[in-house]
Amino acid sequence: MKQYRNLLFDLDGTLTDPFEGITKSIAYALEHFDIETKDLNSLKSLIGPPLKQSLMEIYHFDERKADEGVARYRERFADKGIFENILFEGIPELLASVRSKGHKLYLATSKPTVFAVQILHHFHLDQYFEFVGGSELDDSRPTKTHVIEYVLEENKIQDLSETLMIGDRKHDIIGAKNTGLDSVGVLYGFGDQEELNQAGATYIAEDIPALKNILQL
Repeated sequence: MKQYRNLLFDLDGTLTDPFEGITKSIAYALEHFDIETKDLNSLKSLIGPPLKQSLMEIYHFDERKADEGVARYRERFADKGIFENILFEGIPELLASVRSKGHKLYLATSKPTVFAVQILHHFHLDQYFEFVGGSELDDSRPTKTHVIEYVLEENKIQDLSETLMIGDRKHDIIGAKNTGLDSVGVLYGFGDQEELNQAGATYIAEDIPALKNILQL
C-alpha cells in the first residue's frame, strides 16, 4: 500500500458526528418555508454536501430561495448547532499518531472556514492541522473540488501522488478525483459503501481501525 505524506481530512462525518446540530438547523431553515420535518433522520443525506446545492436539488429551491435557506440555517447553527456535535471515538489518537509519523494534515471541508476553525478548537484538534480549508460565507468555493484545489494551492502541494483525501461522502471522493488525488471513503460517517464505490474511492475504511491500517499506523 502506498505511503501518503499529505493527508486531507473532511470534517463532518469523518472527524465528528454533527447529526444533531446540522439536522436541527436544517429543520429550522425549512420551517421558515413552511416545510415540516417530522423525523430528523430524513435530513441525514444533507449532511456533508454544500447545503445550497442540496436545497436546490432536493427541495427544488431557486438560487435566491436557497441562499435564504442557507442564511436561516446559519442563524441557528452559529448560535446552537455548531456545538451539538460529537467527536468520533479514536479520532484524537489517530491524528496524533499520524502527526508523530511525520505526515502533514490539512482540513478540507464544505463547512465555512469560520465554523470549521471553531469546531477544531472546541475539540482540541486544531493542534494537529497545518491548515484549515473550507467554503466561505459569500458562497465562494461552493464545491468540495474547489475546497481541495484551494488547500493544495495555498499549501503549494504539488506531488499529488503523495496526497490522500479522506471523507465519508461521494463529494469528497469526486473532489479528490477531480484534483488528481487518491481517496479513502469511510463508512462510519454518512455515506454508504455503494455511494463511495460508485464515486470511485481508492480505498474503503469500515471503521477507524481500518483507516489506521490504510494509513499504515
